Amino acid sequence: MTHNYEAQRRETFDTFKQAGRGMRLPKTSMVAFEFFVEELDADWDAFEKALRVKGFKTKRGTDGETLIATTGPIAVTPEAIWSEERVATELALRFEFYPDGWELTD
Repeated sequence: MTHNYEAQRRETFDTFKQAGRGMRLPKTSMVAFEFFVEELDADWDAFEKALRVKGFKTKRGTDGETLIATTGPIAVTPEAIWSEERVATELALRFEFYPDGWELTD
């Protein structure tokens, strides 16, 4: 199955619009992208290594099913967030993980 990057991009831009309503967003922030494991035999170590090569910090979720990839600080714009999300998603899909959103972090 082919991943629909355009739908993911639209969702990111929509999420950004929703987040900006009624609150003031910072100019820059760390951004954490969440990925869920798709296959039981997914190569966690290789995925984390590939992310680190691209400048992300990684952390495994305590649930044993998620990996958080953090980058930044980056500009808090939908374009900047999508650019980083696309890079991380391309890696995730290669290693049997799939994207499940992002959030601004400290």
